[in-house]
Amino acid sequence: MKAKITSIPVLDQEKALQFYTEKLGFIKKHDVPLGENNRWLTVVSKDELNGVEILLEPSPNHFEPSKIYQSALFDAGIPYTQFNVEDLQGEYDRLMALGVSFSMQPTAMGNVKIAILDDTCGNKIQLIEML
Repeated sequence: MKAKITSIPVLDQEKALQFYTEKLGFIKKHDVPLGENNRWLTVVSKDELNGVEILLEPSPNHFEPSKIYQSALFDAGIPYTQFNVEDLQGEYDRLMALGVSFSMQPTAMGNVKIAILDDTCGNKIQLIEML
């Protein structure tokens, strides 16, 4: 068994696609229309084209419990997921220059350094560098 796809609930798929590709640097892998303005929309790391796909899932627009859960996590400042980076300070500086909003600046915590950003689509995302 292995993970192939994971999903992130997004409030607007097009806005999410722009953020995850233009700001975070992911690459669009699949974009299949599903009707009612919904898409099977996935992105992957440019460094792992055959790695785990991130499904930019429009579930908050169609499933109220998902919207409540996503909103509660966001309001509490809890990241929905995390992405690993090699150089957190460099990534933080690059993303700040692109106008990305962070709720936590790079902070060392034991053997990791973390920062938390707003993906503009209803989620906090944690970036982590292993020290």
